[in-house]
Amino acid sequence: MDEARGVVPRIFGNVARLIGGKATAGVISLVYMLIAARTLGPQDYGALVLIHTYVMTVGGIVEVQGWHAVVRYGAGALAEGDRPRLTRLLSFAAVVELSAGALAVGVAAALAPFLGPRLGWSQAALDIAAPYSLAVLASIRGTPGGYLQLLGRFDLLGWHMVAAPMVRLAGGTIVVLAGWGLTGFLIAWLVAALAEWALMWVLALVVARGRLARISLNDLGRAPRENLGLVRFMAAAKLDFTLSELAGRLTPLAVGWMLGPVSAGFYAVAQRATAVLTQPALILGQAAYAELARLVAAGEGGARLRAVLFRAIGTAVAVVAPICLALAVFGPELAVLMAGDGFAAAGEIILWLAIARTILMAGPPMTAALTALGRPDLSIAANLLAGPALLVILPAMLDHFGLRGAGVHAVGQALLGFGLLLAFVQRETRAADRRRDARA
Repeated sequence: MDEARGVVPRIFGNVARLIGGKATAGVISLVYMLIAARTLGPQDYGALVLIHTYVMTVGGIVEVQGWHAVVRYGAGALAEGDRPRLTRLLSFAAVVELSAGALAVGVAAALAPFLGPRLGWSQAALDIAAPYSLAVLASIRGTPGGYLQLLGRFDLLGWHMVAAPMVRLAGGTIVVLAGWGLTGFLIAWLVAALAEWALMWVLALVVARGRLARISLNDLGRAPRENLGLVRFMAAAKLDFTLSELAGRLTPLAVGWMLGPVSAGFYAVAQRATAVLTQPALILGQAAYAELARLVAAGEGGARLRAVLFRAIGTAVAVVAPICLALAVFGPELAVLMAGDGFAAAGEIILWLAIARTILMAGPPMTAALTALGRPDLSIAANLLAGPALLVILPAMLDHFGLRGAGVHAVGQALLGFGLLLAFVQRETRAADRRRDARA
C-alpha cells in the first residue's frame, strides 16, 4: 500500500498538469457554446451539433489512434536508449494514423449528402457538410500525443487543450458580429479543428528535435518485427477506443434521427453541462496509463496495480460527487443560464447524464489498467456490451419516453460498463498475483 501511495501522487501530478489546460478549455467551451446556442436557437444549434457529431463519429470508426502503442512499446525503447527503434515505432504509428485519417475524411464527405437530410440538416448545412469533413483531422493526433506522454510533457498536452476552444471562441465572436449564422459557425469550428490537429504535431516535432534518429522509409517495416504484437495491439486498442467512444457519439445522432434537431440541441446542452464530469475521467485514464504500464513492466500487475487503480478512482469520485449533486438539483436553471430560455427542457436530461457520468468516472482508468496488462480485448468486450450492443434498445426508449429515454439509457450503459470492467480488472490482477506467487 505504501508503494501504491507513491504511484498515485505521480498519476495525479500528471492529472494536475493536464487539468489546468482542460479547466481553461472547459470555461472557454462554455462561453462559445453559450454564444452559439443563444445566437442560433435550438433548431440551428442542434444542426450544428449534429453535423459535428456525424463527422467525428465517422472519424472515430475509421481512424486509428497510435498513442497506446507509442506509450506501451516506446517506454521500453526509451528506457534502453534505443533511439532508432523508438523513431521507427513513431514513424510507423504516424503513417498508419495519417493514412486512416485521410480515409476517414473521404468517407465522411461521401456519406454526408445521403445521411444529412434524414438528420434534418438544411440546404445550407448540406452545402458545407462535405468540406467540414476535414474536421476529422482534429482527432488524428494520437501519435504525437503519445510521444509527449512518453516524455512526461503533460504540461504541453494541457496547454494544447486550450487551442481549439480559443479558436472556436474567437471565430464564434466574429460570426456573431458579421451575422453569418450557421454556416459561419461551421467554418469557425472547422478552422478550430484544423488548428487542434496541426498544433499537436508541431509541439511533438519541436520536442523531438535532437532526440530521435535518422531512418529511411524502408526501415518502417522493421517496427512490427522488433515490437512483438504491435499490429495486433494497435488493432485491439483501436477497436476498444472506437467502441468506448461510439455509443456516446451515436446517441446524439439517434436523438436527431428520431426526435429532430431541436431535441438534439437540448441533448447537446445537457452533454456540455455535464462535461465537467466526463473530462476528469478521460484525463485520469490518460494520465494513469503510463504509470500503470510501468507497474506491469516491473512485474507489479497484481495487488499493487489494483491498489493504485482503486485509490485513484476513489479519490476522483469523491471529488466529482458534489458536482454531480449540484447538477442534479440545479439542472433546469443551468440549462437556461447556459443557452437561454428556449433550452429549459434540457434540464431533466442533465440529471440523468450527471448520474451516468459520475458512474463512468471509473471507466477510463480501468480500461487503462486492462490495456497496460495487455488485455485490451477485455475492455473491448465490456465497451461492446455496454455501448453499441445496448444501443439497439435506444430507439424504442426514445419512441416511448422521448428525450428522457436517452438519459435513462445512459445510466443503464454506465452501470453495465462499470460492472463488467470491474469484474475483468479483478480477474486479471488476481491472475497476475497467482503467476507471481508461482514464480516465487
